[in-house]
Amino acid sequence: MTDEPNQLGEYLRARRELVTPEQIGIPVVGSRRVPGLRREEVAMLAGISAEYYLRLEQGRDRNPSAQVLGAIGRVLQLDDDAYLLSLVADTPRRPRRRVRRETVRPSTLRLVAELPFPAFVEGRALDVLAANPLATALSPRLAVGRNRLRDVFLDEAERALFANIEGASAALVAGFRRAIGTDVDDPRVIELVGELSVASPEFRRVWARHDVGPRAGATLTFDHPEVGAIRLDREKLGVTDSPGAMLVVYHAEPGTESADKLAMLASASLTASAPHPRTPSAEHRDA
Repeated sequence: MTDEPNQLGEYLRARRELVTPEQIGIPVVGSRRVPGLRREEVAMLAGISAEYYLRLEQGRDRNPSAQVLGAIGRVLQLDDDAYLLSLVADTPRRPRRRVRRETVRPSTLRLVAELPFPAFVEGRALDVLAANPLATALSPRLAVGRNRLRDVFLDEAERALFANIEGASAALVAGFRRAIGTDVDDPRVIELVGELSVASPEFRRVWARHDVGPRAGATLTFDHPEVGAIRLDREKLGVTDSPGAMLVVYHAEPGTESADKLAMLASASLTASAPHPRTPSAEHRDA
């Protein structure tokens, strides 16, 4: 047996435990000692032997066919089995590289600064790489050097901004898993996941689910301490020449109360960032 991490087995086991017998039409008789489906139930529904499925979960077979994984994915009710397929052992492994600092092109920095909406760039590990003043007005944690995962799980002020923190945090972790793919041995990922696993029981629980989702747009409601509830649409767009980086923009539907509140924040951020007039010197006062 190889000493490589058994990512496929861990993922299959986590997803199996989230599917109930009722969801796939298996009658429940008596008590069940395991959460979700039994291994033999998954194997039966996928059309493979229970012994073969056991080998997959234990990491003793790491080369299942795409057809087998597709069948298992349907049983586990995966919306997209692309992540599952990426975990097989015959996927070429990239050589380990030295960790490189993520950077943002000057043209992208100018774009972020000039956008009339809250905007920031998040890196592959959800580090904030660039942000404009209106983003920081929406949340002081939207600033260069912060990390979205760390703030959403560990910063109480940031958590208080979200009307649905459970949904927001789960979606963030699912997008993080999609961003890092199979590179769970990346030093930055190890550092971040390790820190959050120790500090946040909620993160440990969500991380253990192995949910994988898109880093996509959504509509979020914030409870801002200055303007109150504000409903914003969020867009996430890939950044050219920065693999894994996303431009994140928040905007409100025109003519709504939220649009008015966003304009108030914009005005306040402009006032805060404007240079203060210098006090005239004595000679100029006397002139």
